[in-house]
Amino acid sequence: MSQIPKKTVTKRFQASALIGYVGLLILMPLWLFVLAPREGYSTGFVFAVYILPLLLPLKGIIQDKPYTYAWANFIVLIYFTHGLTLLWVSPQEMLLILLELFFATCMFIGCTYYARHRGQELGLKIRKLKQDLADEKAAYEQDSPKDEER
Repeated sequence: MSQIPKKTVTKRFQASALIGYVGLLILMPLWLFVLAPREGYSTGFVFAVYILPLLLPLKGIIQDKPYTYAWANFIVLIYFTHGLTLLWVSPQEMLLILLELFFATCMFIGCTYYARHRGQELGLKIRKLKQDLADEKAAYEQDSPKDEER
């Protein structure tokens, strides 16, 4: 089976996604365990809340699955929200916060458009909700007899 080549724009969005992903994968443990460890939190808790979610899409990203890039956006929102919250409550960590927001933004934009472009290149289609509802309505109308006696 031949591999369908990626267009230049698709490669650029994948690069953006990977820069953001790898950046977060390096930044978060470095920040939370070395540069500014969180006092009062166990290492296990910090790992489970801030590092583990980043590891969930690793296999699909390595295997270059567009669907993984799409759902990885849900995970990256954790880091985007974390960064925005810290902007308000912890301005003394501004450089690290801005790095987190930069990597989260790169990953979000890259994953979104990589999944879209690569999915189109591979011929993957996601049905529109409107079409699904129309199909369901048509099936329902065919199955239920009209009540003409009223």
